[in-house]
Amino acid sequence: MKRGKRYQDSAKLVDSKKLYSAKEAIEIIEKMPKTKFDQTVELHVKLGVDSKHADQQVRGTVVLPNGTGKTQKVLVFAKGPKAEEAKAAGADFVGAEELIPKIQNENWFDYDVVVATPDMMGVVGRLGKVLGPKGLMPNPKSGTVTMDVTKAVNEIKSGKVEYRLDKSNIIHLGFGKVSFGADKLLENYDVIMAAIIKAKPAAAKGQYIKSVSIAPTMGPGLYIDQK
Repeated sequence: MKRGKRYQDSAKLVDSKKLYSAKEAIEIIEKMPKTKFDQTVELHVKLGVDSKHADQQVRGTVVLPNGTGKTQKVLVFAKGPKAEEAKAAGADFVGAEELIPKIQNENWFDYDVVVATPDMMGVVGRLGKVLGPKGLMPNPKSGTVTMDVTKAVNEIKSGKVEYRLDKSNIIHLGFGKVSFGADKLLENYDVIMAAIIKAKPAAAKGQYIKSVSIAPTMGPGLYIDQK
């Protein structure tokens, strides 16, 4: 695959055989040629677990101290006072059963996170086949099935992100924008890595963190020394 000139120029700054400290890697990303948009800095963590086993799942949420640089749109499934509470907290969309056909028939996905009160999960469950594959299904583990809709909406809006394993046992996550600067990106990185390390399953054997790399959206990755 032929890479563009900007990618090639960025790649010249990276030694593919070297393990960098997180600080060094972020500083190199800052020096890479700029794009027309503010690139997201992405984290990729390969873990020594087997996600096929329920007792080796790694999943959780963390609020990034400096946010993600992206304003998350939140849909809340709630009724009555809880619906009013969600609106007051700044949810972008609030509703109940009437949203089901809109999502199922009109492919409406103009939101990034879905929150639901527990009593609404019977309704939301009907959307499992649609929301599940997109990673949008509310889940108690990620704090998106809750009666405290104010807290849920506030945390999501202030930079709460979810991390979870994919089928190849890798966590992929954006943790800020290049424009944040090295200090803020490093702060976000440290908070996420601490959360992933803390989430190590008791059933995981051997080396837990196999590799860590970070990369801008349109640039090459740099491997991080985790020792």
